[in-house]
Amino acid sequence: MSSWSRQRPQSPGGIQPRLSRALFLLLLLAASAWGVTLSPKDCQVFHSDNGTSISCQPPAEIPRHLPADTVYLAVEFFNLTHLPAGILQGASKLRELHLSTNGLGGLPRELLQPVPQLRVLDLTRNALTSLLPGLFQASAALDTLVLKENQLEVLEASWLHGLKALGHLDLSGNRLRKLPPGLLANFTLLRTLDLGENQLETLPPDLLRGPLQLERLHLEGNRLQVLEKDLLVPQPDLRYLFLNCNKLARVAAGAFQGLRQLDMLDLSNNSLASMPEGLWASLGQSNRDLREGFDISNNPWICDRNLSDLLRWLKAQKDKMFSQGDTRCAGPEAVKGQPLLAVAELVQ
Repeated sequence: MSSWSRQRPQSPGGIQPRLSRALFLLLLLAASAWGVTLSPKDCQVFHSDNGTSISCQPPAEIPRHLPADTVYLAVEFFNLTHLPAGILQGASKLRELHLSTNGLGGLPRELLQPVPQLRVLDLTRNALTSLLPGLFQASAALDTLVLKENQLEVLEASWLHGLKALGHLDLSGNRLRKLPPGLLANFTLLRTLDLGENQLETLPPDLLRGPLQLERLHLEGNRLQVLEKDLLVPQPDLRYLFLNCNKLARVAAGAFQGLRQLDMLDLSNNSLASMPEGLWASLGQSNRDLREGFDISNNPWICDRNLSDLLRWLKAQKDKMFSQGDTRCAGPEAVKGQPLLAVAELVQ
């Protein structure tokens, strides 16, 4: 796998949450420099013109009540199996809620009702197996939902009803085997979808019908065997596509047709031996030029005349090709073990 192929947005998804966390830490350092000391049982609290930010980690005691102007709350690494009752009551201005690395097996349906302005919810590394329908009925402003590294084996579209502004959905690192039809039908603003490191063998044909501006799609680390022709059609502006570390043996003709904005493609570590003619014609054009690269390494390529179309394309795109030394022919015997690029130079 290339060095860039796992560049997923770090949770909680996107640039802005990372900046807010970094700013929070800088402010805490400044507070320390000003002589502010905290008891080990105290959460870290910072007050600003924008509101109060609170970060709690063991051995701190979780507050029972929050200041009315709280905009940021992190309660992490406590191994909580449930949240204190009414923990968010009175905190109607809350924008970010970080609950990662606990042991939460479920969330009360009414948890988010007091915080209608919430924009980021991070539930990374808990023990969630399901969500209650109605959990997000008051979460129309939520932009980022991170559910990665939980224990979800199934997913119901009804669990996510109410999320009208969702831009980043991270379901990676769960145990999902299939997805329901219509999962993203109402997520018109979705920009990033991360389904990596699950156990998906197939995808519903309508998976990507709904989002109008999807930019980043992570499907790596699953068990997909076929990339169907129509899956990507609804997303002509997709920029990053990760399909590495699956069991892909076939990519349908026309699967990449219309991807006029694609900057990065990772098909490494699959079971691809050949590609249909014309598959690559729409990729690497001058308007976008796959400018961040592509990776097709560690596949069992059969470098005969059926691969001529790909080999000719590689000659023109070799400067953007990652892992060139690991992209080799598995056959026929005459070229077995040779780099694809070396064989490509012989193709007229």
